[in-house]
Amino acid sequence: MFVLSFLTRRLAQGAVIVFLVSLLIFTLLRVVPGDPVRLMAGGMAPEALIEQIATRMGLRDPIPVQFGRYIGHVVQGDLGQSFVRPANGAATGGANFNDATRGERAEVIRLILDALPMTLQLAALALAFALVFSGLLGIAAGLHPGGIADRVAFAVSSVFISLPNFWLGIVLALLLSVKLGWLPAIGYGGFSYTVLPALVLAVELSPVLIRTLSGAVAAQMSESYVAVGHVRGLSRPRIVAAHALRNASVPLLNLLGVQFSSLLGGVIIVEYIFDYPGLGLLTINAVLQRDFPLIQGIAIVTSAIFVLINILVDLAATTIDPRLAY
Repeated sequence: MFVLSFLTRRLAQGAVIVFLVSLLIFTLLRVVPGDPVRLMAGGMAPEALIEQIATRMGLRDPIPVQFGRYIGHVVQGDLGQSFVRPANGAATGGANFNDATRGERAEVIRLILDALPMTLQLAALALAFALVFSGLLGIAAGLHPGGIADRVAFAVSSVFISLPNFWLGIVLALLLSVKLGWLPAIGYGGFSYTVLPALVLAVELSPVLIRTLSGAVAAQMSESYVAVGHVRGLSRPRIVAAHALRNASVPLLNLLGVQFSSLLGGVIIVEYIFDYPGLGLLTINAVLQRDFPLIQGIAIVTSAIFVLINILVDLAATTIDPRLAY
């Protein structure tokens, strides 16, 4: 009963958030300078043709009318068609003259669903790398506050947080791909192409995870139940594994939800550097081409994913510690 009411309340809140994000993005795209119809028709197209196309597409209607029409399609699962990309999915809107799909525009939902698994794969691998590295260093630092492990964790966090991801991506590509030939760097031809950009994102994630985990473990080890456990004859490894890490996982779990969500929105630069065909690269191309439906669709899908991840994280945290529900 509690789970059902919790999910109902959070899903209702999430629906409001997605609606507001959709409204904000939709409005901003239509008040910024520039006309997407000019890009679609070409710079030499006469003004009369531009207005004819814009009127036919409903882009000259008042913004509330446009948004109402758009959100009506969204609730039916229709995110519209790209302004620029043809049905064959070409990045720049170009198509071969022998292409049977020439003149047809790609469905936004198909473009997003093609790119989303790539970004999810990249984000999951980056999070796995960051968790393994941060877990080893953060737990050791938390178990020995003020010791060598704590000082190493602080030094590593300080160095990692100071490295710009675009600079690190270029350096790692030159070193591991060009010089050593260990990993491919550009495009996507298999899982190995995900490793290098995932390493860059893992370095960006690790400082926050290390400090959060070390602080949470240190705080738990100072709690009274640790001393009681020793009195009852429990070994230190058992106290750490069965009690301290379990309680320390709650703040880490909340942080992981935020970090994973931010990864989906923060891979834009990394995907652009490595020409990785995920949502980040798709977003950059859509913005450069002023492809309104694609930008709106990406915003709706990513905000919905953010909401779902946060709901799942909150549900898992309340399962670990039911007091958080009140």
